Amino acid sequence: MKKSYFISPLILQKLIWVPTRLILGFFARFEVRGLDNLKNIKGNVILACNHSGELDPILPPAALPFWSHLSPMFYASREKSFYEGAGWRRHFYGGNFFKAWGAYQVIIGLHDYEKALANQLQIIRDGGTLCIFPEGKTTPNGKMQSIKGGVAYLSYTTGVPIVPVRLEGTFRFSLNNFLRRRIKLKVIFGEPIHAPNLDKENISVSVFKEHANMVMSVVDNMI
Repeated sequence: MKKSYFISPLILQKLIWVPTRLILGFFARFEVRGLDNLKNIKGNVILACNHSGELDPILPPAALPFWSHLSPMFYASREKSFYEGAGWRRHFYGGNFFKAWGAYQVIIGLHDYEKALANQLQIIRDGGTLCIFPEGKTTPNGKMQSIKGGVAYLSYTTGVPIVPVRLEGTFRFSLNNFLRRRIKLKVIFGEPIHAPNLDKENISVSVFKEHANMVMSVVDNMI
């Protein structure tokens, strides 16, 4: 049975699904590919996405079918203080609105995956689908940034597969170009990558980073 904290993101994401699809379809030529790769997945998954712009978190739930069993979607978020320099956005980022949408904090600086990703581990174990951006921040130049190993640790610890997801069209997103219908947005779902089969005696941060880099290289090469 889903936990009570699933209710808020489920309601919000369902309420916004129809208007989001209409707006994206009209203004941005919204394209979704690879949904067939999700058909045979019975349980929850971890979506590993590249991170090119602030619009990225909206695209994966909008790309899924309305009645997808992978809804609602949860996210890994930074602490509220991280967004203090984000202008008006700081009133929404990292606070109660983020939680209502399904974003829960990663505790930075602990050098311990289990403690840092405690919220995300619980979400996955409760049956939630987690959307994570292994780069940890948006790219400043359009290229894939350094990859963190947390996504591989989560998959290894829970046994939940990772679905590589490529997001296109959000880098240097311009509202002006969006309203002029000059932007094309694309979401591509890849084939699930099963949890790494690792020797417990050889587990290390570098091993998880290596697996995470492999996942994101798949994302980087998706077309």
